[in-house]
Amino acid sequence: MKQCTIKSPCVFKGKGIHSGKAVEMTVLPAPENHGIVFQRIDLPGLPCVKAEISNVYKVKRSTSLRYGKAKVRTTEHLLAALFCLGIDNALIRLDSEELPIMDGSSAKFVEEFLNVGIMEQNAEREYAAVCEKIVCEDPKSGSRIEIEPADEELFDVTIDFNSRVVGIQRANLDKNVNFAEEIAPCRTFCFFKDVRPLLALGLIKGGDLENALVIDEPKGYLNDTPLRFENECARHKLLDLAGDFCLAGKHLKCKVTAYKPGHKINTEAVMALVKKLNDE
Repeated sequence: MKQCTIKSPCVFKGKGIHSGKAVEMTVLPAPENHGIVFQRIDLPGLPCVKAEISNVYKVKRSTSLRYGKAKVRTTEHLLAALFCLGIDNALIRLDSEELPIMDGSSAKFVEEFLNVGIMEQNAEREYAAVCEKIVCEDPKSGSRIEIEPADEELFDVTIDFNSRVVGIQRANLDKNVNFAEEIAPCRTFCFFKDVRPLLALGLIKGGDLENALVIDEPKGYLNDTPLRFENECARHKLLDLAGDFCLAGKHLKCKVTAYKPGHKINTEAVMALVKKLNDE
């Protein structure tokens, strides 16, 4: 399989869900072996931050990267779109610290990338394959991620928030699932009881009912719009998981099974995977 990039630049404008700040982001084609690289065009020297696990610095309600003094926040939805569409190389220029949240999903990113087209390049794509199972657990939260050998990229997610509204949900992604139609449109979510504590932490300043599902337990969803899928929350957690696994820097030939995933355990699992690959 060959590496790929997009054929033409794509521009996105919006606000950061945590910062609330306006941002313009341009995703540009990039040459072979470039990888996914963010560039802060609002900072002196136009510093770059590569999308790789060693640059993760914060995982509270999103996955944020830093290299030197340059930071990029809430990367996971864009990275999921690039990763699951097979886009290996891209330069992402930002005029602010946080990526635009759009509608809380990856749908707009996917739509624009497919609209301009994806171009095959000459270099071969690299894959991450494991020979034995890797397990990451968090006894406190009950979260668990297993990575095991497989011939293709597989994700299987189960969520359980002890919620009457959400229930226990499951979602999966394999070659038979259309990411663009079945996973990308699924929106981020939070519980209404967590809104004030998150605001107190300086988070979700740009959050609203247009870019997130809000669950008022046990009444239901506060949004006027209907769910896009019965298990939309699980599908969004799968989207987040795929975005975080993009930080491995390679596509996968393994199965990732996640129970109660979140950015902390997701990135710990990617670190374990990368360490295992480097040790082999």
